[in-house]
Amino acid sequence: MCSACGFPPAVGHWTDAGGQTPAERLRIRFARVRLLNDLLKPLGLGARDLGVQPGIQVSNGTGQTKICQTLEEVWDQVALFRGRPFDPLDVG
Repeated sequence: MCSACGFPPAVGHWTDAGGQTPAERLRIRFARVRLLNDLLKPLGLGARDLGVQPGIQVSNGTGQTKICQTLEEVWDQVALFRGRPFDPLDVG
């Protein structure tokens, strides 16, 4: 992936819809990672997307980081970090 073009790593995934230009696609990625951080912060986890490589970096507070290519991989990694299943729709 090129930071100049901002093409998504999983072309056609519904979370990448709406971006017609490279700048719009990058804005979508950065907005997605802000939402992920809102969800993950109470769990002691964080997400980053620097826009220069494909994927989302998910990390815990002890320095472990995993690059995930899709949101499904993010949820799986959160479950691994927590040591129990994670459902992003059941965070209440």
